[in-house]
Amino acid sequence: MGNAIIIFIISLEQSLHVPMYLFLLNLSVVDVSFSAVIMPEMLVVLSIEKTTITFVGCFAQMYFILLFGGTECFLLGAMAYDRFAAICHPLSYPVIMNKSVFIKLVMFSWVSGIMVATVQTTWVFSFPFCGPSEINHLFCETPPVLELVCADTFLFEIYAFTGTILIIVVPFLLILLSYIRILFAILKMSSTTGRQKAFSTCASHLTSVALFYGTANMTYLQPKSGYSPETKKLMSLAYTLLTPLLNPLIYSLRNSEMKRALKKLWRRKIDLHTI
Repeated sequence: MGNAIIIFIISLEQSLHVPMYLFLLNLSVVDVSFSAVIMPEMLVVLSIEKTTITFVGCFAQMYFILLFGGTECFLLGAMAYDRFAAICHPLSYPVIMNKSVFIKLVMFSWVSGIMVATVQTTWVFSFPFCGPSEINHLFCETPPVLELVCADTFLFEIYAFTGTILIIVVPFLLILLSYIRILFAILKMSSTTGRQKAFSTCASHLTSVALFYGTANMTYLQPKSGYSPETKKLMSLAYTLLTPLLNPLIYSLRNSEMKRALKKLWRRKIDLHTI
């Protein structure tokens, strides 16, 4: 609901058609899609003792989990860069984050997500599967599906390790560096209230980012790790469902401009009804 409200507000309110909010719009689309790919099937798994998923259904679910997960990794990095440019270089921000740069960053995020999903899903499903066709998980994700493979997956594990470093660790370190620079800029602020508000915002952003990247990192850095199935389920839920739930609260619904835009749209709707 939170993500749907954000998509609705930003799409309709022209004053919010600036990079910061358009990045948030893309993040909300990713989060809604993430939940839509996982939640319906997971609710079936939890409500019925014995359930099945088709081979094609499993392939599709894994593909879209990787697509939206990969896209979110790069989007969060682009959003941190946007905030760094806005806070640390306010005078040159319109030049740094012009329309062309914004479109390139968004396109890069989505195309990277598609490439990651295509390569990884195709590779996993090219392996031969044997033994009991039971996935000890809430949905079709790479690590639990890989456990059913009866072939040497050494090369794939090297790819998974390298891919995780590039897709998860590198953007996370860039976000961390951006926020360190932002925090130094905040410390130079003369207003104590402004400083406290900025610190609060940065802390909540970093909490969401650490939760998403941390659990995704533990899941994909070693696909055949020694974590128990229950631990793997909890880690997967953290980055696939908890983060999309927290993002609207952290990034947007606390934002004064978003609240003003929502009130403006509501008043417009009331005015139309009275006419």
